Amino acid sequence: MMAKQFYDWQTSGGTDDVMRLVDCLERADVAWCAIWGLAVNHWAEQPMVTQDVDFVVAAEAVERTVSLLEDAGFHSERFEWSINFKGRSAVSLQLSTEEFYWDFPSRAVAADVHGILLRVASLEDTLKGKMKAWSEPERRQSKRLKDLADIARLVESHPHLWNMLTDDLRRQVQPPEKT
Repeated sequence: MMAKQFYDWQTSGGTDDVMRLVDCLERADVAWCAIWGLAVNHWAEQPMVTQDVDFVVAAEAVERTVSLLEDAGFHSERFEWSINFKGRSAVSLQLSTEEFYWDFPSRAVAADVHGILLRVASLEDTLKGKMKAWSEPERRQSKRLKDLADIARLVESHPHLWNMLTDDLRRQVQPPEKT
């Protein structure tokens, strides 16, 4: 089974929704990138399936992005820190509206994640985003534990990231092995 087929199976047809997202943003020349889980999947050695596609666009493109995705058949719902979109699959597209992420698209890289070509946050931005999420005490414990696991996966795959960790994280993540 190919990566794209596996992802599609795990997300009840999510490949189509993700590819429609990518197509809408690329055709409109919107500066954007995937953050969090999909970005970690690109940078870590072992990908994990996620049904959330967290992404960010340049601040001035938020409302245009909402219109583009609604015109493409997605239904939107606004929250304090995100605008979520649902298509035909189990995938939830989550546009972050937090200022912290607004400059991530300017450093994004092209990537193949689960057989889908898209843009992801840079390695350092991916780690910064996961560190920010992990440090938010109001997040559910299960989400914070996943954030911690994602941080560990990134450090295992890219040992130089150890130097970017806070003291709190260094106490919880094993240092990378010397090679």
